[in-house]
Amino acid sequence: MAHNSTILSQMLKLIPRHEFHSLSDQHDNKRRAGALSRWSQFVAMFTCQVSGLSSLRDIESALHSQRQHHYHLASQTISRSALGRANETLDYQFFVSLFGRLYQRCANRSPKQGFAPGFDLKEKLFSLDASLIDVSMKLFPSANYNCMKAAFKLHVGLDHDGLIPAFIAVTAGKVSDQTQARSFEFPRGSVVVFDKGYASYEWHASLSQQGVSYVTRMRDNAKFEVVESHATDASGSVLSDETIAYTSIRASKQTLIPVRRIVFRDETLNKEFVFTTNRFDWPATLVAQIYKQRWQVELFFKWIKQNLKLKSFVGVSNNAVMTQIMVAMCVYLLLAYLKFTSHFKQSLQQMIRLIRVNAFIRRSITELFHPPNDVPIISYQGGLF
Repeated sequence: MAHNSTILSQMLKLIPRHEFHSLSDQHDNKRRAGALSRWSQFVAMFTCQVSGLSSLRDIESALHSQRQHHYHLASQTISRSALGRANETLDYQFFVSLFGRLYQRCANRSPKQGFAPGFDLKEKLFSLDASLIDVSMKLFPSANYNCMKAAFKLHVGLDHDGLIPAFIAVTAGKVSDQTQARSFEFPRGSVVVFDKGYASYEWHASLSQQGVSYVTRMRDNAKFEVVESHATDASGSVLSDETIAYTSIRASKQTLIPVRRIVFRDETLNKEFVFTTNRFDWPATLVAQIYKQRWQVELFFKWIKQNLKLKSFVGVSNNAVMTQIMVAMCVYLLLAYLKFTSHFKQSLQQMIRLIRVNAFIRRSITELFHPPNDVPIISYQGGLF
């Protein structure tokens, strides 16, 4: 019988240790001997995420009960006080850099996302959105959102090839979506889709200057004039297709280029949508299909909030919160990488549930997701006794 380390250990081996330590050397100053290492901190917070643990005490107890596996994890003995100090003092930007490395590995192995029947989008597609993470106003006064609650905001640019997060930022809840969006550098030739919350004409124009295409919805109060009307099929779902120029006072002070405005009727929802884009060569129906793909980022937020530890935090400093969120994003990428490279049929939700109940079991991770077909299925028809 082949020897196997634990499922948790096999997951952590997906991260090249030399790259991890190289990043640690770049981000961390020389630390005192005996201090909790960056790797041990990551092992603890990784365990917190995949095992669904809720406090520093839970993490300490879980790892302490599995001391015999610390050798395979290459981890120090972890106390809740040492882990709490590490989360508070070790800069979370380390995990931002680790996330970037993991994304590049995932992007190289991710499958090309199927788009829609009859449509072929050759450009790389990103969905941009943000979601609030509610926290206690008493514990996190710096995250004050309004008079009723406090919140952090998670900004995500989702890569539709593999449906993995490509851009991540965590800010206070009051930071506007547009402000953070300006810091994301989308690759030239890509396509970005976003909702009305990013209605900054100046930013839209800057995307065009960077060679980035975009699709969004127009605000109801937008002021514009029609420069040119394009022919449409009277029997189709496209009600109008026009080139427009914005005419508001603020727009007149900026150097803006004309954009394309499309009115589309969704027969299923019995509703009209007004889209704008800087692409004039696409069929109007393709623009509508691209915007429909934005729903994937909403599903991403729903998934991470249901399956990762993002609703309660094991530390009360901003750095501890950022650390926990970024480790959660790294866990998501590791799950995706495992799925891409091993071609497991299970969904990511099924995968993390299996890992959660088998984290410290010595078993091949491949066998966990591809059990032998010759295992007999025992059916019991009797009662309790």
